[in-house]
Amino acid sequence: MKRRQSTGEYLAFLSAKYEVDSDKLFCALLSAGENRKSSCDKLLIECRGKTKDKVIFLITENSNVVAQLHLSKEFLSKQGNPLRNLLNTKMIRRYLTKQTEKIRPRCIRDLRPGMRHVNLKAEVLEVSRPKHVVTKYGNPASLAKALIADKTGTIKLCLWNDQIDSVSAGDTVQIENARVSTFRGEKQLSLGKNGTLNSIEDLKVQLMPADEPTVRT
Repeated sequence: MKRRQSTGEYLAFLSAKYEVDSDKLFCALLSAGENRKSSCDKLLIECRGKTKDKVIFLITENSNVVAQLHLSKEFLSKQGNPLRNLLNTKMIRRYLTKQTEKIRPRCIRDLRPGMRHVNLKAEVLEVSRPKHVVTKYGNPASLAKALIADKTGTIKLCLWNDQIDSVSAGDTVQIENARVSTFRGEKQLSLGKNGTLNSIEDLKVQLMPADEPTVRT
């Protein structure tokens, strides 16, 4: 039977998810219990009531409800910070691992079928001629495949419709939030609805500061 998560473990998870220090979070809870309201970085904590044994807290972020918790007075009266010892639970480790995988750039050699949230920089070696296909939803589309490479290997990247004209052979591209699949036994990258593909040169232009306006006297 799956063990039920404790309220303390859930608080520790919130400190990891919202990137707030667990010591600050616990102190903010104590402060809210005494003064009705307190804040901890981007979180607002409000005491909504008390019973004989528990204190009820509402935690919000920018008016959005994060959690409503019933914390025992015994838990709140513990010496030190009881959350600190709960930051190494399996749930928190799993969550932090997923978050790291989302933002960690990968190299082509490490890509495996089924991976998602893949970010990497690569050079476009060639782009195949587009061909007309019908998607699994019955919609007509244009499909091309770009062969991309980094220092560790090569892989094909699926390009659909407008994506096809966005890159050319010789470009260096930044790929974000792609996924890895296989087609006829060969690994390939696809962007799906949430992935992005940008030329590094285009990104440089976007990041350059705009020219200062000329002031006539």
